[in-house]
Amino acid sequence: MKSDMGFKYLVFSRIFRSIGIIYITLVAPLYLKFIGFSLVSIGIIFLFIILFNTILVFALGLLGDRVGYKKTLIIGDLFPFLAAFLLFSSSLKIVIIISLLIGGIGGTAGGMRGVFSPGLTALVASNWKNDLERVRRLGILTSAAAFSSIGGSSMLSIKSFLPFSPELKFRFLFLISAILLALSILSLSAVNEVARPKKNSKIMKLSSLKYSGKVMLSNSLSGMGVGLAVPLLPLWFELMYKISSYDIGIIYSISYLATALGSFFASNLSKWISILNIASWTRILSGALLILIPFSPYFIGSFIYILRSLIAGFGSPSRSTVNMKGISTEDFGAASSIQGIASRTSQATAGASGYLMEIYLPMPLIIGGLLQAISGWVYLRMLRQ
Repeated sequence: MKSDMGFKYLVFSRIFRSIGIIYITLVAPLYLKFIGFSLVSIGIIFLFIILFNTILVFALGLLGDRVGYKKTLIIGDLFPFLAAFLLFSSSLKIVIIISLLIGGIGGTAGGMRGVFSPGLTALVASNWKNDLERVRRLGILTSAAAFSSIGGSSMLSIKSFLPFSPELKFRFLFLISAILLALSILSLSAVNEVARPKKNSKIMKLSSLKYSGKVMLSNSLSGMGVGLAVPLLPLWFELMYKISSYDIGIIYSISYLATALGSFFASNLSKWISILNIASWTRILSGALLILIPFSPYFIGSFIYILRSLIAGFGSPSRSTVNMKGISTEDFGAASSIQGIASRTSQATAGASGYLMEIYLPMPLIIGGLLQAISGWVYLRMLRQ
């Protein structure tokens, strides 16, 4: 319905995007190891992926304030679509690296990986003004994307049963991802967007910049922790517990279901607990649980990761809402991008993740979890007023 701004098509887009991009994100470190890259090399490749993605997000955020957030969502999805198609088309190492680079296919493979792309938070904040309504909409989007992510992790599991050579198994599923990302782009074309005030500032107002600065401090600490622990986590599970890609796919599938449930009930939780407290304490708990995983046997470590995904699902819609609360309407795109840049740039610590894994396998998760827990405390302190 037009009166609902085509929200269902936005949901469809996040569903298609999640399935496609989650498979590529999960399989990327495994694929790089399969074709002969070392742990240190994989970490360095992820470093450049994150840096390129940071520049892209910033550019699209500034563009969105001027041409509309729907357009930046479409442009943002074109990059991973092209990357998936190139990964399917070629087995050359240089093409594979360039594909992962332009697609921004690095970072976390959590249940919220498929929902957020440049312009999404800004579009929701622009179309729906009430805080609780924003949490509800973001909760629906996040839960739909997280539940759909099970499709991406299932692709990783069923890869073992495909009647192809090992390399063609990877590439066939890259083609499926490209098709799904194309469907995401088509769905976005049916989304509507409200008219916004004309952009008067070159980048953003001083008040918006001050508020964003507080968010960025916490996001930087969290990003450093996430960058160390999460981008190479599928490979970490393989090395730590000596399990197959099938088992890794199962773990992530259950974790995505947990994220979906957490996001679905997030709007109900926000009626009883302040949005800021939910946003802060879920981040603190996520970091603490990350520290526990390396000291746990396979079954318990997997359970802790799934519990962490549930908690992350609770926190994400509230955190996205708080991040926009002190931002001027005309600055939503620039603010969401600049805030995101703090997270993405600091995730460049992924470049050190492979090196730390070679020194002491649990180290990336211990340091990463500690940094994320501290970031949640900083978030609460900085934004309390």
